[in-house]
Amino acid sequence: MNRLGRLVTSSITAVVLSSGGAVLAQYAPQPGPPPPGYGERAGWDAPPSEFNDAQRRGFQDGMTGARKDYENHRAPNVNNRDEYRHPNVPKGLRQDYRVGFERGYDAGVRHMMGGPGPR
Repeated sequence: MNRLGRLVTSSITAVVLSSGGAVLAQYAPQPGPPPPGYGERAGWDAPPSEFNDAQRRGFQDGMTGARKDYENHRAPNVNNRDEYRHPNVPKGLRQDYRVGFERGYDAGVRHMMGGPGPR
């Protein structure tokens, strides 16, 4: 076989082999839905399951506030957090938000400072 024939043959072989993977991938089993609880946090930083949306948001913001206080070497005091005193939520949700914020702040302080958080 001459040089051109070998080049054409190897090119055709490469195309056939490379397209076979795409054909096989097309018929490979597709993954199903993730198992229940996948991607949900279940550790010390997870909001309680009974919390509503405003409480969950407050919990997460409280955790963030505790982290900021810890990183800036401030004494842990939830009342020093503007987000707690003046929450950016509708008036009807402020109490729920504050309940969640307190719990999240407390959990964050306990975790980062290695002991009981403020009560």
